[in-house]
Amino acid sequence: MKVSEVMTKDVVTCAPADPITKIVKLMSEKDVSGVPVLDGERLVGIITEGDILKVLAGPSESGTLWLPSPLEVWLEIPIKDVLQLRRIQKAAKDVGETPVRDVMTKDVITIEPANDIEDAAAAMVRYKINRLPVVEKGKLIGIIARNDIIDGLGGRR
Repeated sequence: MKVSEVMTKDVVTCAPADPITKIVKLMSEKDVSGVPVLDGERLVGIITEGDILKVLAGPSESGTLWLPSPLEVWLEIPIKDVLQLRRIQKAAKDVGETPVRDVMTKDVITIEPANDIEDAAAAMVRYKINRLPVVEKGKLIGIIARNDIIDGLGGRR
């Protein structure tokens, strides 16, 4: 079975300058977890729920995840909780205004429509990704996700 037989042809896309808030809303409305990023007709990246979550969960100011020591828990946790909450609120606001280009994955793994779905499955497993933009002659013509492969194998396409 070929990628072209199971791929989604009506692809939800976005632009590099789009704010993250727009993409979160788009993903929710269209029930997708990843969106190819196009600059005109050229594929320049992909943004996924994982990319957005990585930014939201970013490291603390020290570059490491903050975990309180037992003494801090006993003495200072109320103050730390307030400070941590304020940092999280600021990060969420800052992320929402961030353009897609600052968050997207730029090195996009793609596949061609003539490839077998086994090739797509192997790429997804190898690179630990859930979807592959389908490109023909440098132009985005579709996207294939894990569920597309499963649906195709089950005869639901």
